[in-house]
Amino acid sequence: MSMALALKPILALLFSSVFITKSASLFGDSAVFPKKTPNSTEPSSEGSIKVESFGISQVVLRGNTSITSPNGTFKLGFFAPNDEYSWYLGIWYARIPIPTYIWVANREKAVKNLLSASAEITETGRLAVTDQESRTLLWETNNVERAKGLSLLEEGNLVLLSADGRIVWQSFDFPADTSLPGMNLTAGTILNSWRSSIDPSPGRYFLRLNPPDYGEIALYFSNSSVGMDNLYTYWTTGNWSGSAFAGVPEMTIPYIYKFNFVEPFTPMATFMYNEVPLEVDTEPPLTRFVLDHTGRLKQFTWSQQSGGWNIFWAQPENMCKVYGLCGNLGMCNGNQLSPCQCLNGFSPSDNVSWFKDDFSQGCRRTSRESCSEHDKFEEIGNVSHERTAVVSFSGTWAECESTCLKNCSCIGLYHDEKSNSCRNLYGPLLNLLNVTSDSTIKDTLYLRVQPNGTRKKSSNAKMILLIGIICSVLAILCIGVMNLYVCRRRKRRARLTRGEDNDNTIQVSNLRLFSYKELHSATKGFSEKLGHGGFGSVFKGELADSSAVAVKRLERPGGGEKEFRAEVCTIGRIQHVNLVRLRGFCCEGFHRLLVYDFMPKGALSSYLRRSNGNTNGPDCPNLSWEARFRVAIGTARGIAYLHEECRSCIIHCDIKPENILLDEGFAARVSDFGLAKLVGRDLSRVVATMRGTWGYVAPEWISGVAITTKADVYSYGMTLLELIGGRRNVPPPAGGENNNNASPEEGGRWFYPPWAARRIVEGDVAAVVDEKLSGEYNVAEAARLGLTAVWCIQDEEGERPAMGTVVKMLEGVVEVAVPPLPKLLQALVSGESFRGMAS
Repeated sequence: MSMALALKPILALLFSSVFITKSASLFGDSAVFPKKTPNSTEPSSEGSIKVESFGISQVVLRGNTSITSPNGTFKLGFFAPNDEYSWYLGIWYARIPIPTYIWVANREKAVKNLLSASAEITETGRLAVTDQESRTLLWETNNVERAKGLSLLEEGNLVLLSADGRIVWQSFDFPADTSLPGMNLTAGTILNSWRSSIDPSPGRYFLRLNPPDYGEIALYFSNSSVGMDNLYTYWTTGNWSGSAFAGVPEMTIPYIYKFNFVEPFTPMATFMYNEVPLEVDTEPPLTRFVLDHTGRLKQFTWSQQSGGWNIFWAQPENMCKVYGLCGNLGMCNGNQLSPCQCLNGFSPSDNVSWFKDDFSQGCRRTSRESCSEHDKFEEIGNVSHERTAVVSFSGTWAECESTCLKNCSCIGLYHDEKSNSCRNLYGPLLNLLNVTSDSTIKDTLYLRVQPNGTRKKSSNAKMILLIGIICSVLAILCIGVMNLYVCRRRKRRARLTRGEDNDNTIQVSNLRLFSYKELHSATKGFSEKLGHGGFGSVFKGELADSSAVAVKRLERPGGGEKEFRAEVCTIGRIQHVNLVRLRGFCCEGFHRLLVYDFMPKGALSSYLRRSNGNTNGPDCPNLSWEARFRVAIGTARGIAYLHEECRSCIIHCDIKPENILLDEGFAARVSDFGLAKLVGRDLSRVVATMRGTWGYVAPEWISGVAITTKADVYSYGMTLLELIGGRRNVPPPAGGENNNNASPEEGGRWFYPPWAARRIVEGDVAAVVDEKLSGEYNVAEAARLGLTAVWCIQDEEGERPAMGTVVKMLEGVVEVAVPPLPKLLQALVSGESFRGMAS
């Protein structure tokens, strides 16, 4: 089967001028939402349509008809993503319940009436979309050779065929925002985002091979509202290293994809990938890469269990890093549903577009006046931004303010009292982002706004009197409402302090409610940063009783409340010696903070080497074997408690060395439930809406099925291998080919788990144990840990032990048999894993 998959693209290249295959693609997206498509009782054709004669136009599709691919995976027809007055010819998945569009023809001009929508092969042999009512040509293909027919292939590729069956045009050469397996990314291939989630017209984000070297893939923002003029690059994959892109180390995890880059760094460069099923004679899951309307490149995998698309990978990882996402004067808050907001004194420039999730027009002053000499400057805080002209000079605050007020183009300023320096800002302010948590940025932005209460006087005395009466009545009502609100707020705060909350969003009895001021003081202004993970940064603090704490500050004001409350509810209920204790929280305004016990010995990751001979720090201490064994068992007990002993089963979803902390006695404490999902005891599975960390995720995550507690078991097994060997699983990208039969000392690109698992299964655990121990370890314990680790990373969930059983295996209560080498790792060891091919 794998040989057939490998030969298919080669045969296609030999017999066609364009590459077509059932399994190969790069990146792309389509909008996913329940929208309008013609009724399911519509006439439908399978596969292809032939044109009987040349010289006249022949209709191949009308508004209420469609064409289905041979096996019924895709459908071609007219759809309306927003209303009944904008219809587009497109391709979507035919057998899933969520309408998901992967290609659109007439993106720039929609058909207003479905009954007049028509797709036809013209007298010149091209496919065209027309409005029959007005006889208007809305879109057509650009093929030179006449087409005799069309066909929708099972790969989702729409092709026009000549009389002898050759392809003269194909949709894979002209993608919209989505790339499917089978699609080549060449120097001339461009992905273009939708304008919004419900508007398939061309957006302002593009993907292509980055010229002039063509050795990497890049994402661009267009400063032009139409076309690709004045492009700005905001994310790249990094250069191709022969097997992966430098900035995408995930590609080294060979689960269901085989990547291939032909002739990189030349104008003939062609990038592609194939889907590879996890098991022989099984179909790979539906997958697609999407450049969505927010400018992020996402990988989706269809889950049959959950009946929905799982987002497995997205770049830029922080959506606020997307250039121009919120437009001029728009602040990015990181909220997935509504990522942009206008500051006080500003409102959306285009309310209709804003409502449709198109924020690119940004914000404008709420007042009709563009500027006024009475304008004031409002303190915004520590905010980063881009694309602004800056005029710097020395001067007092008054001089700085006066200079800006004299020019309507001046939109804000920075002023440093210590150096008496001023910076006036002119032009658009893009990518506004709150960076208060970044201690390296000290500047405070002052934005020019209309003063509150400034109004033009009216000469109509009656109107003034009427307004006065209305305002008086409203004031009385407001006072009453405010009094009621204050009383209820005081009662609610009292309940929160006692651990009660009527709305059930926080129900904990052992947590303390901190004020933001108190935590700001305890952390000395959030000055000592311990790390970054989950949904924010972690800072060291000291409470009034002199006890040390770790304060986790959730970033992205305006977002993250759901995650915060879920984390409080989850962690606040559990107490275990091998779990980090949550001491309290802060929920004040936009501030969301969690207060944990401080772990003085740091994270397990700081004791593991990143590559041969290199640690995470110059003074990284060595863990004794006794300490490692305690960490292994303690971590297993903590996870087992989450899975089997809590009132509700808790799947952590992100087990890795960074989330295993060590106390003063080197006892392990599992931390960071930012990705944890709760399942009721009656349920056995939970759909992960967030991805874990590459190198630790179980195969079922990538294949799109829902996950169980066995996903944590897999992650624990990978972590256990690292603990035994004292090294990380995936070293930094380096040159050379994969060599998983080689030892760590033989150099080259090397993935640790296949090598370690093979040695353990062959009975050579001594080769895996960290050489820094100098042979000082318990041989029986090492063998037990090694065999347990390999059992934990088996491909099939059913073959992995439960965490309760893992604890017994480590303690020696249960005998540990020799496990089989996992198939995925076995493929790596035997050299059958994915290898990037460059020529």
